[in-house]
Amino acid sequence: MVQRPLPSEIPDVPGIYLFRNRHGEVMYAGKAKSLRKRVSSYFSKRLAARTAAMLEASETVEWIVTENEVEALMLEYSLIQKHKPRFNIRLRDDKSYPYLAITRQDDWPRALVMRGKRKRGTQYFGPYGHAYAIRQTLDLLLRTFPVRTCTDAKFRRHEASGRPCLLFHIERCSGPCVGEITPEAYGEYVDGLARFLSGNHDDVVDRLTVQMMEASERQEYEHAARLRDQLSAIQKASARQEMVTRRPENFDLLAITEDELEASMALLTVRRGRVVGRVSSIIDKVEDVTTAELIARMLEQLYGAEQPPGLILVPELPADHELLGAWLTARREGRVELRVPERGPKRRLLDTARANAAEEFARHRLRRNADHNARAKALRSLQTALDLPDPPLRIECYDISTVQGTNTVGSMVVLEDGLPRPSDYRHFRVRDVAGQDDFASMEEVLRRRFTAYLAERELPVDERGKFAYPPSLVLVDGGAGQLSRAVQVLNELDLDIPVAGLAKRMEEVYLPGRAETVRIPRGEEALYLLQRVRDEAHRFAITYHRKLRGKRMVDSILDEVPGVGATRKKALLRAFGSLKRLREASIDQIEEVVPRKVAGSVYEALHGLSGVGGPGRRHDEP
Repeated sequence: MVQRPLPSEIPDVPGIYLFRNRHGEVMYAGKAKSLRKRVSSYFSKRLAARTAAMLEASETVEWIVTENEVEALMLEYSLIQKHKPRFNIRLRDDKSYPYLAITRQDDWPRALVMRGKRKRGTQYFGPYGHAYAIRQTLDLLLRTFPVRTCTDAKFRRHEASGRPCLLFHIERCSGPCVGEITPEAYGEYVDGLARFLSGNHDDVVDRLTVQMMEASERQEYEHAARLRDQLSAIQKASARQEMVTRRPENFDLLAITEDELEASMALLTVRRGRVVGRVSSIIDKVEDVTTAELIARMLEQLYGAEQPPGLILVPELPADHELLGAWLTARREGRVELRVPERGPKRRLLDTARANAAEEFARHRLRRNADHNARAKALRSLQTALDLPDPPLRIECYDISTVQGTNTVGSMVVLEDGLPRPSDYRHFRVRDVAGQDDFASMEEVLRRRFTAYLAERELPVDERGKFAYPPSLVLVDGGAGQLSRAVQVLNELDLDIPVAGLAKRMEEVYLPGRAETVRIPRGEEALYLLQRVRDEAHRFAITYHRKLRGKRMVDSILDEVPGVGATRKKALLRAFGSLKRLREASIDQIEEVVPRKVAGSVYEALHGLSGVGGPGRRHDEP
């Protein structure tokens, strides 16, 4: 448990503070107007259960002084995003929501669904709760605004061949790749799509209506019919963005429903009076906070990476709303107002959003009770079955994948609190083992992982990576041989970490120093947990192995083709992506990437029609 620092050691100024465990891992990050008062408050006699658990898991506390509270808030956000502390409130799934984006930086801008970090030169609309909702809307809008949705590689292929794709023929693309539209006309389509997605529907509808009537008066009935279909598609897409205010206002609305453990958040994005985006998330309340404090934490997470609108409606103002307002204003580079709607359409919209959040939360709680109890039961069951000192809160499982000793790879998958943590998964390409030797391969993978752990452990805390924290249990896929190599590595590195081996035959668990295997009864949660993590490690390893093997096959075939060097091989792989797609391509398609004569040689090599590789040989055979 962390020792209380002397009050005189703590500066009485704004800043952030970090609680760390014995491995240097950040358990909690917080901000304070006065570091001395805030840090000292953690050592009072009466603490909430979650706060006491955080102090029990921590060993040290440190702080960083800032110029003011706004700077402390900005630093707190960046540290939470970097370290993802276990005791900080966070979105449970921590996923990035999908946006509809227009790549304005391209010569011919493209419309696509995007997640993750925003890119410069790209215009974003949303966010949306589900990617399929965006795609359905985009499919309707392409009838009116036929901008390209293809990848850059596909665009270049059709540009080189001079032939458009199917989307052009069904009037979902204007064919910029083959010169069927001028840059000026294409730019009008892009601007029209952007205006519609921003909520400006009336201009688009009025323009199409006028054009349809003019075409009808000129007796261009076919053109008028197409405009009518476009107008119908626009009206259907408009129906997906319901009108919620009489005036064309822009704001975000946040609604929350909660219990003692978690909360459900609903965020509505309203532009020009229409709901253009909506997301919902479950929040882990690992801190003991009030509703107002929870709202403040969510505002920090939501707008730390996104630009806020000028108005944000919330059910309750946080105590430090003036500080939050100043931070949001700095993020937007314009005034941002936090407000609680008291009456009118905005209040009714808040009540509706809260009701939807409550309904979603009720469904989640039914799933949560079953899931949380099952995970806690599985960890306790595994602790008992393997005679572990503590519940294995972090399990690392290792597997080896190879075919006849080629492209041997290892995988490391991680479970924390019984749930997969994909961000900590790792691949290992085995380098020092010749031929097929699963025992030596497992030894190499484990030695590299835990050597990296020892090296990172010596670094300053802020410079440590993912390997800096040890597991509670090391699980190897295999029997006594793999287990003995794992024990050997841990002993040589002087690491006291529990280890076990899980054999596929009879699902026996091998433990160090025991002649008899442990057989966990079928139906026990511990066995299901072990099987789940073992199967995940196997899937992760074999997927990587197949990727390497496929690349090796393509390389081995192309290396034998006259006229194909490193540059042309790279161009073919970039254009087609895989051996299967390259083999399915025609000579004309290959000719779009390499000269005609070389394309013929590649085609013959892939189909066993020449002396390259011998007739009838299957190049995808190992």
